[in-house]
Amino acid sequence: MEKKIPELYGSLVFNDKVMREKLPKDIYKALRKTINNNTHLELDVANAVAVAMKEWAVDNGATHFTHWFQPMTGCTAEKHDSFITPVDGGEVIMDFSGKELIKGEPDASSFPSGGLRATFEARGYTAWDPTSPAFIKDGTLYIPTAFCSYTGEALDKKTPLLRSMDALSKEATKVLNLLGQSDVTSVKTTVGPEQEYFLIDKKDYAKRKDLIFTGRTLLGAAAPKGQEMEDHYFGVLRPRVAAYMHDLDEELWKLGIPAKTKHNEVAPSQHELAPVFDTTNVAVDHNQLTMEVMKKVAEKHGFVCLLHEKPFEGINGSGKHNNWSMTTNTGMNLLDPGKTPAENIQFLVFLAAVIKAVDEYADLMRLSVASAGNDHRLGANEAPPAIISMFLGDELSQVVESIENDTLFKKSEREAMDIGATVLPHFFKDTTDRNRTSPFAFTGNKFEFRSLGSSLSVAGPNVILNTAVAESLSQFYDELKDSKDLDSDVKALVKKTIVEHKRIIFNGDGYTDEWVAEAEKRGLYNYKTTPDVLPVFIEPKNVALFTKHGIFTESEIDSRYEILLENYVKTLHIEAKTLIDMLYHEFLPGTLKYSDTLAQSIILKKQAVEGICVKALEDSLKTISANYSKLYELGEKLKADVLTAEGIEDYLKAAIYYKDTIIADMSSIREVADATEVLMPSDALPYPSYADMLFYV
Repeated sequence: MEKKIPELYGSLVFNDKVMREKLPKDIYKALRKTINNNTHLELDVANAVAVAMKEWAVDNGATHFTHWFQPMTGCTAEKHDSFITPVDGGEVIMDFSGKELIKGEPDASSFPSGGLRATFEARGYTAWDPTSPAFIKDGTLYIPTAFCSYTGEALDKKTPLLRSMDALSKEATKVLNLLGQSDVTSVKTTVGPEQEYFLIDKKDYAKRKDLIFTGRTLLGAAAPKGQEMEDHYFGVLRPRVAAYMHDLDEELWKLGIPAKTKHNEVAPSQHELAPVFDTTNVAVDHNQLTMEVMKKVAEKHGFVCLLHEKPFEGINGSGKHNNWSMTTNTGMNLLDPGKTPAENIQFLVFLAAVIKAVDEYADLMRLSVASAGNDHRLGANEAPPAIISMFLGDELSQVVESIENDTLFKKSEREAMDIGATVLPHFFKDTTDRNRTSPFAFTGNKFEFRSLGSSLSVAGPNVILNTAVAESLSQFYDELKDSKDLDSDVKALVKKTIVEHKRIIFNGDGYTDEWVAEAEKRGLYNYKTTPDVLPVFIEPKNVALFTKHGIFTESEIDSRYEILLENYVKTLHIEAKTLIDMLYHEFLPGTLKYSDTLAQSIILKKQAVEGICVKALEDSLKTISANYSKLYELGEKLKADVLTAEGIEDYLKAAIYYKDTIIADMSSIREVADATEVLMPSDALPYPSYADMLFYV
């Protein structure tokens, strides 16, 4: 198997190796110029690429092609067309033109547009992203594309991402050239998104309407065991899970996705996959593809892959960690501190830019990870708190402190680890510990944005991060471009930035009440829920940021704000309706049936003998009957409140109503239902229990 991996990897990708082999040299050079320098691609080049791409795809079993894009649904979209073209004599040839490669025309009115498109205004365009390789899946050539309306507004997640990458590259290059790096012509951001997920048995999933319709359990008492023994994390992979992971790796490798690490996560039946980093837009495409392939491979193994942020109450939910850095076209990682970070002025400039960006736009960073699902995680002891802060670690914090106070930084000698057993090898400990409670942590030569939910597209958070850092660098350039003493002015700028924005740096425990109080004193944002944070999108300072750098137009911002509010409302509406369905069609009938069984048992026992057995049955029946009445009353309240919610036309008001009223209704129902569930035998329950789903894979 090991010998086959290099041949397997990327075998279904129209990558650089394939392009070298299939394209004429002049065409290959022109395409590489477009990819490397973001230059315009001429139609004659596109025609030649299309021919080679089609021939390669057909040789690998493809019969169709599709423009693959990422609309504002959070999923990907595709429309398949065959390569066939009829010719004389009733025959067909396999044909594919440059025009078909670079442009598609899906119906733009059928995707979320936030008012940018009326229903009758149907035309939209997909445009080939040549920087993200095409690939073959299920007999179709997939061409990664951006998606826009007939009037040019972005209707997807990729277009703003590409714009933000351009903005950061432009501003970072200007600063680097100013610092003497004249050979730098571009800077790209890189991302490695770690992905958490649950696997449960397909037959159990099929019996849970809540999982089918909402992705999370709306009812369900905790199993006798959860994650308290801490024995699942990094534990031995169960055979079925190991087989799934093996096949998943192979499928991802074929698609050129560098799946690297796999392991059990903290919660039972929870796992993680981590890739090697890649250019941001490619990493975003790969993560969307990874989530799709995870689900597809799970089906083959009798599993269902759950990507909801909180599928099971009472145990950890799932997120993903966005490992972000900046790299020049000359190969420099701009966030690599080197051996002497205190003397690495270039690193300090870019570190200061990130500190400033995160502090000034922490509201947008919180917004970028906001969703109804992620609201269940943020602030719990499984994910970072809703308050955005930065962790720099011991060494960098000391560097920052020495800059602020104009003191000499003394680098600590690397400490050798002595574990106490002679046979164990000697090694040096890292210069700093990790902080799992930090939303935005420095981890050696990159920052790890840890607040993302597991089902989230990583495009949004990286748009915010790229744009905010681009703004910091733009301001740095403006301050330094006319400097007469650059070295002195750069150092002064770094110090000023640190002093002004040090409030965002926090290396302690983000889970404590003390930190919440301290963060409030520092003036940091604490947006606890999605409806709380969404309005920051349309605040003047944030609109100015996006429009200055060409990331969004004002109409695109307004449309996304509407879409995010609408998604939140619709998600909660579906959850409420699903709970009503389960309560009235499954749980209450099941409870009533079990109550009848108990009542019959009491009658029979009384006829035979009085005693403790009869009293126990009567007490149990009393409790279950009382809970039945409570659940019916709570269900009626939820139904009435949902009707009220449906009548609220303003999406922000509706979102707040769902947050404050509907979620409270649902929680009340769950509390009583879960308390009733533990009184009932397994065969009386209308759905598989937590114990069934989480511990029998």
